[in-house]
Amino acid sequence: MKEIIAIIRRDKVSETKKALEEIGYPSMSLQSVEGRGRQKGDMCAEMDSEMPESFCAAVKLKPTPSTYAMEHTLPKVALYVPKKMLTIVVPDEAVEEIVKVIIKTNQTGRHGDGKIFVAPIESAMRIRTSETNDLALS
Repeated sequence: MKEIIAIIRRDKVSETKKALEEIGYPSMSLQSVEGRGRQKGDMCAEMDSEMPESFCAAVKLKPTPSTYAMEHTLPKVALYVPKKMLTIVVPDEAVEEIVKVIIKTNQTGRHGDGKIFVAPIESAMRIRTSETNDLALS
C-alpha cells in the first residue's frame, strides 16, 4: 500500500476529485493548507490561468501573511500561499495511474501547480469491521 499526498491549487480540487472518481478512486481526505516554494509566497504564481500574463507585472500583488503570522508577533512576516492537500491510500499497483491523473488534471505549466509525494504504508485497518490492509481500502 502507498499513501499519495498531493498539494494542489484550490481551484483544481473539484476537477481532481472528478478525475479520480472516474478511474475508480473516489475516497480521499482533503485539508486546507498553507505553504510556499521557491517563489516565497508570491501570489501571482497562484493566480487563475485565465489571467493575462501581463497582469502580475501591471498589478503588484502582495503575498498574504499566514494565519499564524497574523495571530502572533513574528520578527518577519512569514508569507504562505493557500492550497489544498489531498491524501489517498491505495494498493501499490494503482499509484502510477493515480499520479498520472493528478498531474494531468493539475498541470498548468505555471509556478504553484503543486507537489505529489508517495510514501509506503505498513498497514491499514477499518475500525467498523476490523478489516485490514487492502480489504480496509475498498
